[in-house]
Amino acid sequence: MPQRSRDHHRGYEPEWEDRQKKPDRHRYRDDSYDYEYDDDDIIDAEERRYEDGGVDEYDDNDGGYDDYEGEEESEVIVVDSRPNFARPPNVRASPRRASPPPYMGGRERSRQHKAKESPATSPAKKRDRERDREGHRRRRDSTADEDGPVGARLRERVAREKYREKDIADVRARSKDERKRSVQRDRARERERERVREKHASSGSANSATQLLSADALSKLNKYNAKRDAAERQREAKDEQRSRDKDKRRRKKEGFFVGKSRDRGTSREGGREKSKRRLVSGAMMEEGRGPELRVRGGGRHGQKWREDDRDGGGGGGGGGRGGKWFSNWSKKKKILVIVGILALLLIIIIPVGVVVSKKKDDEGGSAGHGDGDAPSNDNLKEIDRDSIPQSARGTYLDPFTWYDTADFNVTYTDETVGGLPVMGLNAAWDDSAQANEHVPPLNKRFPYGKQPIRGVSVGGWLSLEPFITPSFFKKYSVHDNVVDEYTLTRRLASSAKPTLEKHYATFITERSFREIRDAGLDHVRIPYSYWAVKKFDDEPYVEQVSFRYLLRAIEYCRKYGLRVSLDLHGLPGSQNGWNHSGRHGVIGWLNGPDGDKNAQRSLDIHDQLSKFFAQPRYKNVVTLYGLANEPLMLKLPIEPVIDWTKKAAEIVEKNGMKQHIVFGDGFLKLSKWKTILQDTGHSLLLDTHQYTIFNTELIGLEHKKKLEFVCDGWVELLSDSNSKGTGWGPTICGEWSQADTDCARYLNNVGVGTRWTGTMDSPSAKDQVSEPLCPAAKSGNGKACSCDGANADPSEYSDAYKKFLLTYAEAQMSAFEKGWGWFYWTWETESAVQWSWRRGLEAGILPKKAYEPSFKCGDTLPELVICRSTISALWCVGTCNIYCGTWSESWDVLHACDILEL
Repeated sequence: MPQRSRDHHRGYEPEWEDRQKKPDRHRYRDDSYDYEYDDDDIIDAEERRYEDGGVDEYDDNDGGYDDYEGEEESEVIVVDSRPNFARPPNVRASPRRASPPPYMGGRERSRQHKAKESPATSPAKKRDRERDREGHRRRRDSTADEDGPVGARLRERVAREKYREKDIADVRARSKDERKRSVQRDRARERERERVREKHASSGSANSATQLLSADALSKLNKYNAKRDAAERQREAKDEQRSRDKDKRRRKKEGFFVGKSRDRGTSREGGREKSKRRLVSGAMMEEGRGPELRVRGGGRHGQKWREDDRDGGGGGGGGGRGGKWFSNWSKKKKILVIVGILALLLIIIIPVGVVVSKKKDDEGGSAGHGDGDAPSNDNLKEIDRDSIPQSARGTYLDPFTWYDTADFNVTYTDETVGGLPVMGLNAAWDDSAQANEHVPPLNKRFPYGKQPIRGVSVGGWLSLEPFITPSFFKKYSVHDNVVDEYTLTRRLASSAKPTLEKHYATFITERSFREIRDAGLDHVRIPYSYWAVKKFDDEPYVEQVSFRYLLRAIEYCRKYGLRVSLDLHGLPGSQNGWNHSGRHGVIGWLNGPDGDKNAQRSLDIHDQLSKFFAQPRYKNVVTLYGLANEPLMLKLPIEPVIDWTKKAAEIVEKNGMKQHIVFGDGFLKLSKWKTILQDTGHSLLLDTHQYTIFNTELIGLEHKKKLEFVCDGWVELLSDSNSKGTGWGPTICGEWSQADTDCARYLNNVGVGTRWTGTMDSPSAKDQVSEPLCPAAKSGNGKACSCDGANADPSEYSDAYKKFLLTYAEAQMSAFEKGWGWFYWTWETESAVQWSWRRGLEAGILPKKAYEPSFKCGDTLPELVICRSTISALWCVGTCNIYCGTWSESWDVLHACDILEL
C-alpha cells in the first residue's frame, strides 16, 4: 500500500458579520478530507425555537434586540404622544412602534436556506448515499478496493467520530459564550436608545416644550441624534472587533482548532504526489468538494485553515513556529522528554555524589569504616521508659539518651564494680572463639614470649588524635587554637557529647573487629583516657561516655577471638604534653604545682579500672593492662616516674588482676632499663615505640639504608632488650608504622610543618627543624623536598614504591617479633594511608595475612628503585619523584633512578 501523508489543517471561525452577508454553504465530504459538520449541527435545540418567518410579540423589557443598524439610519421616528386635539395640524401622530424581529443568537441570526441541489444528483453523491444505506463511510481510501472488506474504514470512522464530537462540543461552548456577550451588548444598546427617546419624547405636560418646535427644528434634532447614534454604533463596532481580535489571538496561542482536514494524494508510481480529482463545476462544487470550500465561509471569503505540522509546522524540519513548538507536542511526548532530561541529570549527579561522598569518607567526618552512620536503637522498643527511675533519667544509666544501643543490654541497673557501672553488659559470655588457626582460642592460655603478638591499635577513636581524624580540627582557624581534645570539647561546649558519641559509634564498629581478625591479626590495643572514668575540676571533656563503647569493643573482640591490651592513653595533667594525651602543651603529671595531685588521681583511676577488669568475665579476653602511654621521661624526673609505676602495679595486682602489666620505656634507651624495675615480683612488660620518621637522623635515610637499619639495628635492639641477660626482659613494640615520611597532615601537631620539608619551625613543635631532611636535600643535589608523593592516593604509587612500603613493613614486623611481638599504629584513619592497616591492606602495601609475610629480615632484599644523583634514566624519573622531588627539564644533570640488586 502506498504511503499516506497527513497534514493537520487548523483555522478559525469567520466573522459573524461575513456569514450574515452571504448564504451559508452546506459542505459534503470528499475523499480528501475528514468528515465535516455543518453549522446546523452545533446549534442547540433551545436556539431553534425561532422558525424562519416567525414573529413574536415584542416586549419592551425583553433584552433581545437585533442590531439592524441600516434600517435605523434610513428612518427617523418622530415621537409625539400628545392627544389629537392638542397636536398642531402640521404634525403627524406618533407612529406605532414596530415589533423587532425575534432574537436569533449566534450563527442562527445569519442562517439562510442552503442552495438547492443540482437537478441531477452527481455520481459521487449517489455513490455516497448508497454506501450510507449499507452502513459504510462516504469517505474511502482512494487506494482501497471498493469491493473489499469495510472493517478498516469502519474503525477509522469510529476514531474520527470521537474527534468530531470533541470539536462540536468545543465550538458549542465558544458559541454559547459569544451569544451571551452579544445579548449583553444588545441590551446595553437598547437601554441607551430608550434613554435617548425618553429624553426627547414624553407624554407628560411638564415636558411639553416640543409643542413649540417647528418641523424644521425637529428634523435637525433627529439628524443630531442619528449622527450621535451612528458614532456610538461605530465605537461599539470597534470594541467588538477588538474583542474578536483578542479572542482570535487567544485561540491561536492555545492551538484551538475547530476542525481538521487531510490531504491524501500520494502517487502510486514513484511516490509522486498529485491531486486525486479534477476541479470541476456543477455537482462537485455543489457538494462542497472544491478546494476553495475546504474553509468555513467558502472560497476566498473565509479565513483559510492553517496547515500546521505536529512537529512544529513550517516547510521543513526546523519547527517553523519558533518558541511554540513545545506547546504543540503531545502529552506523551512531553512526558518522555521530561523523563529523559531527569534521567540525564541523575546520570550526571549520582557519580558526582558518589565521588564527593567517598571524598568525605576519606577526609571528613567521623564516620569511619563501619557498618553505617545510622545508629541502631531497636532494642529500646522492648524497654518501658517508666522502668528508668526518675533519678537516673538523662544520666549515663538512661539508655534512652544513648546515641547507639546496638549490642548493649539496655535493661536498667545501677550495679557497679569498682565504682564503675556495669550498665550495658550482658550477663553471659563465651570465650571459645579463635582469631585464626595459628593462635589458641580465648579460653586457652596464649604462649606469650614463645609466640609473637600480632596486633593493631584502634587509635584516634576513644582518645582523639588530630592526624587520625583531621576533620574535627581543620574547620577551625589557627587563631581558634583548637589543637587537641581539650580545646575541641571546650569549643564544642554543649554539642561536645553528641558530636563525640556519634564518633564513638561510627568510627570503629563491629565490622572493624571482624576485619581485624580476617587480616590475620590476633590482638587489639584499645587506647582510652582517664575521662572515660571521671574528669576533674571544670574540664570540658565528655565524661564516661567512651567507657560504654570501650566495654562494647571488648565484647566484639571476644566474639572474634581477639585478645585485648588496655592502654590508658591520657592521664590527668598530661604525661607528655602531646595532643594525644588530651591536652597539648605543659606536662602536668608528676610535674609542676599539681604534678603530685595528678599522679594520685591517676592511681585512683587505676584502682577503679583494675577492680572492674578483674572480674572473671575479662580474665581470658583482657590479657594486657597498660599503666601510662608514653610518659616523656626525657623531660620528667625519672625516679618519681619509676616510683609511680611501682605503686600502680601494686594496686592493679592487689585488686586481682592476673594480666600482664605494661609500662612504657619513656623514650629512654632500652639498654638503660636493664637495671631498672627488676625483681619487683610483678608480671611487667616493657613497651617501646619505634619510628624512623621522628628521628632527625633516620628520616633522611635512603630506602636501602632504612631497610638495613631495621633488619640490623632493630633486630639487635629488640633481641637484646627481650633477654634478661642482655636487657630488661619481656619487651614489646606497642607502636610502629610503615610511613617513611612525617608528611601526614597534623602528624606533628595542628598547624605545624614537617621534618621532611624543613617546615617544622613552629613554637609548638616537638623539634625545631628549619632545614629539609629528605634524601634529596641531604645529598645536596639542589632538589626540593615535597610531601605530594607520600600524601598521594595509593593508586598513584608506582609499583616500586609499593614494593618498598610492603618490604619496609614486613622488615619491621620481623624485627619486633624478636621480642614479644607488635601492635601497628593504627587500624583506621580518615586520610593517612601509610598509618592505617586497613587502608594499607586495600592498597596492597601490607601483607594479606599478618602471619604470612613475604619478607623477613635475613632474606635477600628485593629489587628496589632508589634515588641517585648521577644516573640519567628518564623512564624512572616519575618513580624517583616520590622521594626526591619533582623533576625539571631545566636541570643540568638528570637526577634519575637506578635499579640495583640490594
